[in-house]
Amino acid sequence: MRIIDISMEIHADMVVYPGDPAPRFEQLSTLAEGEMNVSLLTMGSHTGTHVDAQLHISDQGRSVADLPLDSLYGPCEVLDLTGAGRVIHAKHLQGQDIDYGSIVLLKTRNSLEQYESFREDYTYLSEDAAQYLVDKGLRTLGIDYLSVEAQEGSGRVHELLVQRMTVFESLYLKDVQPGRYIFCGLPLKLRTDGAPVRAILIEA
Repeated sequence: MRIIDISMEIHADMVVYPGDPAPRFEQLSTLAEGEMNVSLLTMGSHTGTHVDAQLHISDQGRSVADLPLDSLYGPCEVLDLTGAGRVIHAKHLQGQDIDYGSIVLLKTRNSLEQYESFREDYTYLSEDAAQYLVDKGLRTLGIDYLSVEAQEGSGRVHELLVQRMTVFESLYLKDVQPGRYIFCGLPLKLRTDGAPVRAILIEA
């Protein structure tokens, strides 16, 4: 058995989505002061590898704490879409091995780049691709950048996906080969619109 870490490390200089705060770490107490080492962590709910909840797009939506547990763990398929270019359309997904109710992670050209600052030309899903995945009855979708939708998008892609499945963003898939794995992505039990996640793949 091999366990593969597909999470971004959270640090003060990491890439964040425009408008989101950079993570901050503050030492509240130290062993040198005669206390235990205790830190204060400050970050946005969509920092690094994270999960989106319905509350992200709707005030009436469910929170991270309400996400179905079976959408956070289970067999998954990693699809290689590195040749699809900047926009993933339904045509790039047709013919792929996507089972109804499955967990699917998309490895795109984002995984081939080393982003030291936010890049507006990241790969994202078109509306027709999002609708295709909805029609396939996906349980969970993961992608390898900070958003599943174009920066200038209308929000429709998020609306289509997040209302109907659990969505993980900013997965680290650079060294992951396409194929079948066990996926595990567990956020803290927070009643928030999103939360950072430690995500792994298990290769039998």
